[in-house]
Amino acid sequence: MKEYTYKKVAVIMGGSSSEREISLISGAAVLESLIKSGFNAYKFDPSEKSLCALLDDDFDCAVIMLHGIGGEDGVIQGALEALKIPYTGSSVMASAIAMDKYRTKLIWQSCGVPTPNSQYINSKTFNEHSFVLALDLPVVVKPANGGSTVGLSKVYNIEDLQKAITVAFKYDSTIIIEEMIIGEEFTITVFDSKVYPLVKIEAPEGEYDYQNKYFTDITKYICPYDLGEAQNRLVENYALIAYEAIGASGICRLDFMIDKNQQIYFLELNTIPGMTSHSLVPMAFKSRGYSFDDLCLQMLADAKLHI
Repeated sequence: MKEYTYKKVAVIMGGSSSEREISLISGAAVLESLIKSGFNAYKFDPSEKSLCALLDDDFDCAVIMLHGIGGEDGVIQGALEALKIPYTGSSVMASAIAMDKYRTKLIWQSCGVPTPNSQYINSKTFNEHSFVLALDLPVVVKPANGGSTVGLSKVYNIEDLQKAITVAFKYDSTIIIEEMIIGEEFTITVFDSKVYPLVKIEAPEGEYDYQNKYFTDITKYICPYDLGEAQNRLVENYALIAYEAIGASGICRLDFMIDKNQQIYFLELNTIPGMTSHSLVPMAFKSRGYSFDDLCLQMLADAKLHI
């Protein structure tokens, strides 16, 4: 058992991104767990006070539960490196890469990790009158930097494409149009290069959107899920390659799909996965006999400076 030397732990949550609501829920759950485990832990919301207050208030460790821009993109990680405060999760570089879905896809493709074909658009150069879709319908349109399906649209008819692009541009200046994979949806958790059991997601009518992710009880989760020995091994191998290719560390969740031809497609890697009552990483850990409190302790034990 690790001997903890932290005197005061900040659970950083909230922020100002479009995922603030979920961040507060995740952060509150982790904070409650750490306090229950005997740590001197406190909520810290960077939208309410300067990060310099971390030093002023004598925090010597940070558990990052900030989702979205400012939390998962290397910004808070860089600030904590400058402040010399150990933190949970991936480094500045890995966080920034993983947040950018397009550049993550480029790296994965170079390593042989299968991912859907896509088209990248920048708001500065986009012209709706001259734009030509390079993919066959149906497609998925989503912000290149973001999560929780915020700003995501499924497009089945070409006349709906511009509306979907406009919605995505509300959340990011760069977006991805991606071929829609029709099939079953899964996640796999990796923690310090160790894989955990698969979770199969069965959302109503296949709509695993913001509401069905966090605020309904009609989405079904099957964990552990067995794809068969060969397919399990293949998924785990891809997940480890994908995790290590971007330099990830700590706990990460990788989302992937399998189509009717049993082809695997990895979609994205989340460096700060949710810790709500509906979150998938706690399910994977629970299937291995770890409680939510155990999970939070493992996260804290992994806190470090990367530079």
